[in-house]
Amino acid sequence: MGDETAITLISKIDFGDPLYLYASDTTNTPLVSIKIKGTENYNVWSRAMLLALSTKNKVGFVDGTCRKNTHNEVLASQWDRCNPVVLSWLLSSISEELYSGQIFSATASTAWTELKETYDKVDGSITFNLRQKISSVKQSGSSKS
Repeated sequence: MGDETAITLISKIDFGDPLYLYASDTTNTPLVSIKIKGTENYNVWSRAMLLALSTKNKVGFVDGTCRKNTHNEVLASQWDRCNPVVLSWLLSSISEELYSGQIFSATASTAWTELKETYDKVDGSITFNLRQKISSVKQSGSSKS
């Protein structure tokens, strides 16, 4: 397939397609201002990142639903352009302490999954304290169960 044909096919990608890249979709523009530090802010970070990725129509790159096309080399090439952009957005929102653990991820979905598996944890002491507070709540002088 010639370069002109490939450019024509890429130019026909609709802005609603996850493979569409806006001029503002650059690797040096962070999507979120919060950096993930670990378990203490994973949930806030992941929610902020999902909202930002949703506005760019790129959630499929982190949840694995936008897969590289194996039947069309132009679309496969465009996926190869989009995936590093999304991966760089993730990496730019990771604290320095966690960065080296993700820099070698091949895909945005791999990095996302590893971050989720590692940091989407509920601290047992927080759960215990919340249960203690709930059990001590009283309404009209009697315990609420």
